[in-house]
Amino acid sequence: MPYEVQGVVSRAKGEPVALETVVVPDPGPGEAVVSVQACGVCHTDLHYREGGINDEFPFLLGHEAAGRVDKVGAGVTDLAPGDYVILNWRAVCGTCRACKRGKPWYCFSTFNAEQPMTLTDGTKLSPALGVGAFLEKTLVHSGQCTKVNPEAEPAVAGLLGCGVMAGLGAAINTGAVGRGDSVAVIGCGGVGDAAIAGARLAGATTIIAIDTDDRKLEWAKGFGATHTVNSKGLGEDAVVTAMQDATRSFGPDVVIDAVGRPETWRQAFYGRDLAGTVVLVGVPTPEMRLNDLPLIDFFARGGSLKSSWYGDCLPSRDFPMLVDLYLQGRLPLDRFVTERIGLDGVEAAFEHMHRGDVLRSVVEF
Repeated sequence: MPYEVQGVVSRAKGEPVALETVVVPDPGPGEAVVSVQACGVCHTDLHYREGGINDEFPFLLGHEAAGRVDKVGAGVTDLAPGDYVILNWRAVCGTCRACKRGKPWYCFSTFNAEQPMTLTDGTKLSPALGVGAFLEKTLVHSGQCTKVNPEAEPAVAGLLGCGVMAGLGAAINTGAVGRGDSVAVIGCGGVGDAAIAGARLAGATTIIAIDTDDRKLEWAKGFGATHTVNSKGLGEDAVVTAMQDATRSFGPDVVIDAVGRPETWRQAFYGRDLAGTVVLVGVPTPEMRLNDLPLIDFFARGGSLKSSWYGDCLPSRDFPMLVDLYLQGRLPLDRFVTERIGLDGVEAAFEHMHRGDVLRSVVEF
C-alpha cells in the first residue's frame, strides 16, 4: 500500500516552503522505501526553491539524509528492511563508459527511482537531486542507499550525503592531498570546512583558511586550519600574497575554491605553487565568466585545474570508511551540526544559512 506522510514541498519560485501530505508508492523493481531519521538543510535545497536548478516545480526538498530501509522492491538483493543507510544522489550504473573505464565516481548514467512521489491530488513531485528526504519516508533507487555502521547517529552520518562529502572529497579524492602538503581553502562554510577536515585527515601540515567572516575562520580552526586570512576588503593580489607568505613564498600545493566565483578562482590559480593544483568545488552561476586570463599563464604555471563533482566520491567506498573514521574520533563530523530542527523549521533554516549563522541545520524525525 502507498504511504501518506508529511514532507517539505516548494511549489513556486521564491515562495516559502510548506508542509504537505505526500504519497509515497510501494517500491517497484530495484527501488526501496527508506524511513528518514535525519536530513541536513543544504544550500542546494535553497537553489531549488529559488529556481536556480530548473523550473520543474513543485519540488520535494531534502537530499542529505540517513535512515532505515523500510521495504525493498523486486530484484533488490543487497538491502533488507532494517538496514541503516546514508542516501546518495549518484547511484552508479556500472555499465556506462566511465564505469567501464574503472572510474565509477564519474558515472554518467546514475540511477533514480522510476515511480514518482505525488501530492494527494496526483500532482507529481520533483525530488531534489533524485532523493526528496524532507519526508518521513522516501522512495529511492536501491543503489542510492549505502549501508554504514549504525553506531553513527543519523544527524551526523547523513551529512555525508552531500555537502560534507563534497568538501572532504575535494581534498582527499580530487585534490589528492598527501602527507606534508600545504593547502589553502577559500570559503569556510560547510563545504570549505569539510575540505579543511579532509586535508587534515590526509596529513597536510599547512592549512590556510580564507574567508571574509571572522566567525567562520574560528570554526575553520576547529577543523584543522593552521593559518587564517580574513579577505574582506583585500584585493586579489593581497590574498595571493597571504597564501604565499604562509608557505615560504611558494604558494600552497593545493588550493580549493569552495566559493565558485571568478575572483576566488583567480586567487586560487595564482596563489598556488608552480605545478600546484586548483580544485573548484564551489558551484558558479551560469553567467559567471573568466575574462582576460592570459593563456601563457596556463602554460607557464603548469599543474592541474580540476572541478570536483560531489567530491569525486564513490559512496560504497567512501561512506563506510568516513563513518568509521568518525567513530574512531579521527574525523569531527559532529561539529558540522549547528542546530537540530523539525520539518516545520526548514524555511527558518534557509534564513540562518543565508546569514551565515550555521554550518548545518539538520531536520530530525
